[in-house]
Amino acid sequence: MKIRNYKLIKVDKKGFTLIELLVVVSILGILLALSVFGMQGARQASRDGKRKADLEQIRSGIEMYRADCDSYPTSFGDSLTGNGSTPNCLGSNTYIGQVPVEPLYPNRDYVYSSNGKTYEICAALEGGSGRVRCGSSSNCGGVTCNYKVINP
Repeated sequence: MKIRNYKLIKVDKKGFTLIELLVVVSILGILLALSVFGMQGARQASRDGKRKADLEQIRSGIEMYRADCDSYPTSFGDSLTGNGSTPNCLGSNTYIGQVPVEPLYPNRDYVYSSNGKTYEICAALEGGSGRVRCGSSSNCGGVTCNYKVINP
């Protein structure tokens, strides 16, 4: 019987196994899902902050209008300009150059209601609850209004 000499060849294994790769991909997927879920709350809070700032900007323009025109505007479109009702309320006066638009427009909208002596501006906050009315409506473009700014 002959014994053959076999030479052992050492094989260097470089790289990762399939199990190791699956574990890493799973961990990355879980971390990604958690971060996306956490960012959603931050996005809602950011949009709510913008809504409040927009309503304060509109309020500021309306108050400047009242100072010149002796009454609040009963309505306005994309901008708020004077109407010539008093010597200080010239048609060339611009009180709001571009009225702010709701961040989720056209699914939501700001609501303005005024009788000339008082006014209300309403919005629907994503982080808010309850219901408020602006004039005869509590509808802020398909959702219920839950935040209101009124004249001081």
